[in-house]
Amino acid sequence: MANTIPSIACLGVIGRNNNPLHITIFPSYDTTTQTYAPTRTPLQFSLLLSGTLDIFEARSRHQASPGSTGGGGSMLLSGDFGLLHAIDDRLAAYGFETNTGVKFVAVVDMRGRLLGGRAPAPSSGGGGGGIGGVGLRDNEMKPVFRAMQTAYVRLLQNPFYDPDETTVPAGGKTGAAAKRITSRKFGDEMRRIGETWAPGVTSL
Repeated sequence: MANTIPSIACLGVIGRNNNPLHITIFPSYDTTTQTYAPTRTPLQFSLLLSGTLDIFEARSRHQASPGSTGGGGSMLLSGDFGLLHAIDDRLAAYGFETNTGVKFVAVVDMRGRLLGGRAPAPSSGGGGGGIGGVGLRDNEMKPVFRAMQTAYVRLLQNPFYDPDETTVPAGGKTGAAAKRITSRKFGDEMRRIGETWAPGVTSL
């Protein structure tokens, strides 16, 4: 059996009003066919990202409640939610929320990359220290979220980018649609992050 290591299967950016802003999907290694292919369709990954929103909200409410104890303060200060949930025996979702409410989600495939191999180019679309998955710790994802936040801040610094175009007003009319992030530079940076990350990488 081929030796595999964790790799990123999907990176997603979700707006402050829970509207999808960006998704990049990466291929994973299939031990049966010995080829690289996405483990889910774009629609399935979109649904997985949407499914993390309830977890973000539930944890935020719990940590903000007066009676909550045990490390909640550090999470609220850093924005790192760590492991959100294990999707199955192979995929796990990790999350980070900025102080403006924008959420970053990384879906990790625990057997996504052949040891010593490099995955082909992906397709693109418009807590610290605890064990997050088999052989993977939450702090392994911190470099990913730091790099994603840096890329997002650089996008906001672009004078030609209007963040209001990607924001759905709270309580907006049904059917109101916000634009997704279409910056090629931002998409290239997401691809670089996903391709470069591996367990043990401390800087991206």
